[in-house]
Amino acid sequence: MTEKMKKSFLYLFVLLLAACTAGGGQKGGAGFVTIQGTDLIRPDGQKLFIQGTNLGNWLNPEGYMFGFSRTNSAWMIDLLFKEAVGPDETARFWQQFKDNYVTRQDIDFIARQGANTIRLPFNYKLFTDEDYMGQTGPKDGYECIDSVVSWCRANNLYLILDMHDCPGGQTGDNIDDGHGYPWLFESEQSQQLFCSIWREIADRYKQEPVILGYELMNEPIAHYFENRDSLYQLLQPLYQRCVKAIREVDPNHIILLGGAHWNSFFWMLNDTSYDPKLMFTCHRYGGPATAEAIGHYIQFRDSTQRPMYMGEFGHNTMEWQHDFVQVLKQANIGYTFWPYKKVDGSCMLGIRRPDGWDSIVVRYSETPRGTYQEWRDARPDQATFRRLLHEFAENCRFDRCEPQNDYIQSMGLSD
Repeated sequence: MTEKMKKSFLYLFVLLLAACTAGGGQKGGAGFVTIQGTDLIRPDGQKLFIQGTNLGNWLNPEGYMFGFSRTNSAWMIDLLFKEAVGPDETARFWQQFKDNYVTRQDIDFIARQGANTIRLPFNYKLFTDEDYMGQTGPKDGYECIDSVVSWCRANNLYLILDMHDCPGGQTGDNIDDGHGYPWLFESEQSQQLFCSIWREIADRYKQEPVILGYELMNEPIAHYFENRDSLYQLLQPLYQRCVKAIREVDPNHIILLGGAHWNSFFWMLNDTSYDPKLMFTCHRYGGPATAEAIGHYIQFRDSTQRPMYMGEFGHNTMEWQHDFVQVLKQANIGYTFWPYKKVDGSCMLGIRRPDGWDSIVVRYSETPRGTYQEWRDARPDQATFRRLLHEFAENCRFDRCEPQNDYIQSMGLSD
């Protein structure tokens, strides 16, 4: 028996034991977080107010977290590395990166800061045969989630699974790892894949009480498109279709729905009657740190009598973050900061850039590479580039990162 098979059998045994202990197989979801009006309720009957962080960039790379600007989407980063050092070396980098970026030490650290919830963004390609992060065919998506589930269980943390990058692209910008338009809403094939992946995930984790819920998609439908109003109307029907697919196998877990326009417009989500375990998730970067500034979130939450949760915010001054946390607490809107880890600061753990990273890797990422000739002309020394990739992946390890104490204090996790 291989080591990977041993891990899978061990995880399934622990999962079964946890489900039996929690009574997760009973109809009604005993042992799972549930909804009571605008509150989340723990299995012991106590209110759960979400506080935590996002494991962004681990399973959904974004350029700015590497220090890149122009090369800002996962497929662009992957292509950049393949142009510089080839596909084999790129695959080795991604494996080293994934092995180091999030480990048990990271989850232990997050828990020690006072968090109770982690949001885990992922790319749908981790559950298909498409080329992604150095893998084709069967991938390690479930292995990664299983590890985080076990580490969260050991630390009494809840986990939200967030499909950050959906088939076809749901946003129309770099964050969905797509092609500049929310094709998901106009592609029956992509919608079928979207629903089938969520059904498969739900079937696997239907008895797992560590998982708080499933966030169907991140920041659907940006505002850039002239037909955005008609696209907005397609959001709720797709949510309903996906919820139905999940409920065929999993009656237990909460399902989180984000609004259009960067999780900020909710008017098109005017029906909650089709499922009793729906809640909403909003995002906010910048603007006044006041209750008035998020009044539309509060009003929508109160009108639907479903919980509202701030899935992403941050990247601001420490004073703004501290003040906004107080606003969220007073408004009964739980939160997870974005992100946990990246280069430099504005996160819980800062990754140190290797010497030469900016002058070689970042510079190459900003160089025009529209033709093969430009690739050849711009390509740096391959040995140096390989060394820098290896050093960057090593610098992602917990023990090499720098805790951003002011940032952590601003998160209000232990107040």
